[in-house]
Amino acid sequence: MKKLMRPGLLLMALWLIACSDQRVATPLPDNGVTPKAYVAANWQPKVLELVAPEHPFMAPAGRSAMHSDGYNSDVHHSSGPHSDTPTMHSRLGARNLGGQCATNTFTQQGRLILLCAKLNGFRIQLLEPRTLELLAEYKMPIRSSSYQALLAWDRSIIMGDSSGAYFYLDDQDRVVVADSRNHVLRLGLRQRADGSWEFFRQASWDLSGVIPSDCLRPSNPFPSGECDMLTGVLPDHDGNLWWASRYGRVGVIDLESGGVAALALPGEEIQNGFAVAEDGVYVVSDHALYAFERDADGAPKIRWRESYDRGSERRVGSINQGSGTTPTLFSDFITITDNADGQINLLVYDRRAAQNRLLCSVPLFSAGASATDNSMIAYGNSVIIENNAGYSSVYGDNDWQAMVGGVERIDIDPASGECRKVWHAAINAPSSVPKLAANIGIAYFYAVTLTADNDRVWSLVGLDVDSGEKVIDLPTGIGPSYNNNWAPITLAQDGTAYVGTSRGILALWD
Repeated sequence: MKKLMRPGLLLMALWLIACSDQRVATPLPDNGVTPKAYVAANWQPKVLELVAPEHPFMAPAGRSAMHSDGYNSDVHHSSGPHSDTPTMHSRLGARNLGGQCATNTFTQQGRLILLCAKLNGFRIQLLEPRTLELLAEYKMPIRSSSYQALLAWDRSIIMGDSSGAYFYLDDQDRVVVADSRNHVLRLGLRQRADGSWEFFRQASWDLSGVIPSDCLRPSNPFPSGECDMLTGVLPDHDGNLWWASRYGRVGVIDLESGGVAALALPGEEIQNGFAVAEDGVYVVSDHALYAFERDADGAPKIRWRESYDRGSERRVGSINQGSGTTPTLFSDFITITDNADGQINLLVYDRRAAQNRLLCSVPLFSAGASATDNSMIAYGNSVIIENNAGYSSVYGDNDWQAMVGGVERIDIDPASGECRKVWHAAINAPSSVPKLAANIGIAYFYAVTLTADNDRVWSLVGLDVDSGEKVIDLPTGIGPSYNNNWAPITLAQDGTAYVGTSRGILALWD
């Protein structure tokens, strides 16, 4: 215990926590001269005619959640930067202790709503587009894993915990998020008489009576019971709030009655977001893929369960021993990856089939060097996926020379159920949540290359979705502050690309 406390370090940490963020954006530190931008000669943008999966109780597709919509398609029906002279602004998320901005959505007026992580608690922030000026902030209590990281002075502890990292915007632009005390919050946004902005708690639901909540925190330094944590929350197509917890609990809040019903998946862990569609709620644990619906009494009910090969161990590049992917819906299909030893596989299921749901299993990347812990891009009958093998976190030990990277596109034939690999692109996007700009036909990734001195140069890279050719390479900076560390790329309606980094956020536009 004495080793963990380190009183001097803890006092210094508490002093640093007292420092507040600046309203005007402080840029990320400049650690060197980055290479020039690259745009492929004779490349022409193309419009992909795609139907957005709209949800009656979420903001419009493209701006409602981390993965763009309730399907987790990671498609934005917009453009993105594609010239060799982009403008870039950045914001240091916190002057001390953390600052990564892990989730980004947009209000109807185009302002950014972010979830930014600090060791002393997550923050919901409202920023002006492009200038990244801070307009409002809502502070949430410290997570148990963050408190452990403070006591042990080991920030890598927080990278094994995805609880609370997912939020969504509802159809009234309200933030719905789970906090570290197992409350689901609905936060409104309003402008005061003096013109300033504020978040306010419009509604909340306490799930601590359903989810064991004896967790380590400053007010509970010696927990003795079980600690489970909310991973995320999304609405079904009736507007009721479904939630999942880290240690395998799935439940629903009936908004009409206020009642909460839940079921447990014993021995299973849920560290990814989930998907919602008119036909049900789709959750992946570290053992199986599930389709849920409500029974006659309104309680969650398993409609079907598909186990997959979870391998014999957790591999570097995944948060747990299981599928690292958020389940992604497209057409009548749902896709995840497995965690098979040696080489992972893309799994595509017919989600409406009564039996024999697995359509295909496609080996990804190369034997001994394949892993992913991100949602895929899915559009039409195509899936695009990146390789995260070898990457742990910005705080972990990463062998950058050994990371092979790679991005692959797989197409599904709906008639035959056959899947084929269309192309492989040799870029190294070790941890980004990629996005598709449907209005120009570019899939964006956040990639890294090494200089002769082994410096890490980070870039926003665009691939042509038809060919896999690299058509855009926009360097952003050098060093760990520019490492996006599992954060997403998010594309605004005006074509601005926002990239979360380990220390804040970047904005790039033509």
